[in-house]
Amino acid sequence: MINRFKEITPQEMTLEQAEVWSGICGSRPSPAGPFNAWLISPGLAQRASDLGAFVRQHTSLEPRLSELAILITARHYDCSAEWSIHEPFARKAGLPDQVIKALNHKQEPVFAHDGEAAVYAFCRQALEKGQVEDSAFELCQDLLGRQGVMELTVLIGYYCLVALSLNIMQVPMPDGVEPCLQGGEVY
Repeated sequence: MINRFKEITPQEMTLEQAEVWSGICGSRPSPAGPFNAWLISPGLAQRASDLGAFVRQHTSLEPRLSELAILITARHYDCSAEWSIHEPFARKAGLPDQVIKALNHKQEPVFAHDGEAAVYAFCRQALEKGQVEDSAFELCQDLLGRQGVMELTVLIGYYCLVALSLNIMQVPMPDGVEPCLQGGEVY
């Protein structure tokens, strides 16, 4: 197997890469994830980082629902790094342990909140079919509003980009983080 990912060290970075990397490192608690790999194309890295900052911190979505969508996407792509980075955020945002465990084992969770069930159905349909049924769309629109549905859609797409980047480039797990995805049947 070829080594697809070679971290770009600060000494190897072009001026443009170094400027983008400095901005990425200064805008988040950790640059773990696809950011260093994205530096292969500094313009991409900048724009993807900006979009990521928006969907993580500036949407109208409750953090619990955002993190639910991120975990569903990570699990859909079996992306250990994305899952392991976001599972603690999901717990902190109030996503119940039994929901996280069910998602990890590729089982359909039992939701205590209707909003979680609506987001789950929307995400699963979007990821599996590239489309959502009218009933799922309308349920999410009633819950989140039109803006929230658009933001949820883009959040799913962004984390598809992250998962594919991590998986295809074979970016290793962040230091000190162990993979925690479990086996299980497909939903």
